[in-house]
Amino acid sequence: MSTTTHDTIATAHDDHHHGAPKGLMRWLLTTNHKDIGSLYLWFSFIMFLTGGAMAMVIRAELFQPGLQLVEPNFFNQMTTVHGLIMVFGAVMPAFTGLANWLIPMMIGAPDMALPRMNNWSFWILPFAFSMLLGSLFMEGGGPNFGWTFYAPLSTTYSPDSTALFVFAIHMMGISSIMGAINVIVTIVNMRAPGMTWMKLPLFVWTWLITAFLLIAVMPVLAGAVTMVLTDKFFGTSFFDAAGGGDPVMFQHIFWFFGHPEVYIMILPSFGIISAIVPTFSRKKLFGYSSMVYATASIAVLSFLVWAHHMFTTGMPVFAELFFMYCTMLIAVPTGVKVFNWVATMWRGSMTFETPMLFAVAFIILFTIGGFSGLMLAITPADFQYHDTYFVVAHFHYVLVTGAIFSIMAAAYYWLPKWTGHMYNETLGKWHFWCSVISVNVLFFPMHFLGLAGMPRRIPDYAVQFADVNQIVSIGGFAFGLSQFIFLAVVLKCIKGGKPAGDNPWQAAEGLEWSIASPAPYHSFTTPPEIK
Repeated sequence: MSTTTHDTIATAHDDHHHGAPKGLMRWLLTTNHKDIGSLYLWFSFIMFLTGGAMAMVIRAELFQPGLQLVEPNFFNQMTTVHGLIMVFGAVMPAFTGLANWLIPMMIGAPDMALPRMNNWSFWILPFAFSMLLGSLFMEGGGPNFGWTFYAPLSTTYSPDSTALFVFAIHMMGISSIMGAINVIVTIVNMRAPGMTWMKLPLFVWTWLITAFLLIAVMPVLAGAVTMVLTDKFFGTSFFDAAGGGDPVMFQHIFWFFGHPEVYIMILPSFGIISAIVPTFSRKKLFGYSSMVYATASIAVLSFLVWAHHMFTTGMPVFAELFFMYCTMLIAVPTGVKVFNWVATMWRGSMTFETPMLFAVAFIILFTIGGFSGLMLAITPADFQYHDTYFVVAHFHYVLVTGAIFSIMAAAYYWLPKWTGHMYNETLGKWHFWCSVISVNVLFFPMHFLGLAGMPRRIPDYAVQFADVNQIVSIGGFAFGLSQFIFLAVVLKCIKGGKPAGDNPWQAAEGLEWSIASPAPYHSFTTPPEIK
């Protein structure tokens, strides 16, 4: 890109920002992609702590057998709202915040394509989650039917607050669809001259594919919750066998949304890890094009595996075999990615600053989650594991040590860019080690609980599970407390610290622009000259 174009974009960008109102109104009305990215990231962190507090209630109740702290109904509300908040309130908004901050900079665009819609898609979220959390205070309590809200638990037997839950989910879906449209239009229309498709950073690629997944599956979720609403309040019988409906149809509809949704929560992680590993290995990413094709094939395959959540519902054997083989097939492109990250690190000049530590932990622990997923994919084995703590262990390895660790890696990696300051490396390493040890104490023993037959979503359990549950709960409290170190690191970094140079991680030539130079609001970094 020519210097002139670069200057023009930088000026436009600064004008765009400085023309905004000051103070609180600036945040309410901002159309600046960096401001909106920051809003998303702070919102997701608040939701992370809120969902985490609910997990603490769950683990405190399960610290010993018997019913101690909360009523079983409230325990069910906690498991439900914890899941909904972590999925829709913590992980997805964090990725959207990263997309807002980074995609325009990575493709050389002055902002997102639809800045006003960008603002709107964020401000819908606080209202949606206020509605969801408000439902907990209604007579009869909040949603108590699990985050998958299976009928008839969410229809015939659910509290009246189900209406609030349904509208909250609708609003989250609208926000996601608007965010996804914005990402697609930005990437397709606003790339810098010379930024061809196969030169896009992998974070941009993974988000582009994620955005298409969002647009494909969010309307399916909207359909599912609308049918739940009409079944409960308007006398329809979509899922009521007495009226000619089918409760198992609910599971098919839900998981047709739910399985691609799981990949929506992990594909951007792959993009983040593909930016961090080359930087700290001082090497170009190994197998760039295979990473792009692997991401696309994961996205396509994610639509063909939904019923592996339903092996125990009595499907025909042919269907069970089809979903088993498709599920195992997804392990191939995922394995390609893990191989490429390891090959990138191979014989690189590696250093282990906090972002790289989180990235390496991601690769190892996400792979453990992948292996337990392969075990669950095997139909006859799944009959044993289904609805036990083995499943809880599996998806928390994918979503906590996978998605959330990658978000933390991204925060440490780009904080110097966002704030102009280096964070405190010692505190960052403390956060990493406390998190990585406690998260394994929390989730690894759950595999054994599940294999021994402990069912999930229960407030009480047989006495033989007591010792392991105690260990798990201690790990949970430790992991929760560790996150306050992260909060301290971020606040300290925003307030000040050692100035970050143009290349804070001493990346190899050609990689430095993936970090971008600091000075958050006054500079605008574009890729190097694209031949």
